[in-house]
Amino acid sequence: MRDFIKVAIGIIIAFLFYTIFSRVSPPVLLLFNVLSLVVIYFAVEKGEVFGSCLGAACGLIHDYFSFGVYGVGGLAKTATGYLAGYLSKKIDIGPPLRNFFFLAVLIIFELILWALLYFFIVPESINTGKGLIFIQPLSTAFLGSVVFFFIRKLTTKNKY
Repeated sequence: MRDFIKVAIGIIIAFLFYTIFSRVSPPVLLLFNVLSLVVIYFAVEKGEVFGSCLGAACGLIHDYFSFGVYGVGGLAKTATGYLAGYLSKKIDIGPPLRNFFFLAVLIIFELILWALLYFFIVPESINTGKGLIFIQPLSTAFLGSVVFFFIRKLTTKNKY
């Protein structure tokens, strides 16, 4: 039950991020994919099945904010959640630099998968926000590696 409360808090924080920045500065939404960070964090912590289920839910929330095709983000985040949970068992992603590259590769994978699904379903071009969406993997990976570092520091201090 405590895990679902943590997930709900993470989704609420991401929801507030998207809600606030959609009003204040919409281009910021193209720079950071906060819901993907929630999915990846819990996939690493709880495993690939939990990550894929959470990815489906967060992907549908992301589709709601993007005004695109409903379900494409859900499929992309489901695959990303599963892959994050699976790969985190095989690779030590503890060091910040390795964590940054892990996040960047997963976000790039998700962006490519999302773009391919969108391309095959909708015949119109993708809104790249004047190229901002191409910076998204690096900016999200940087934000995620900083946030994950501080979360690890806070949780290890509370355990002892």
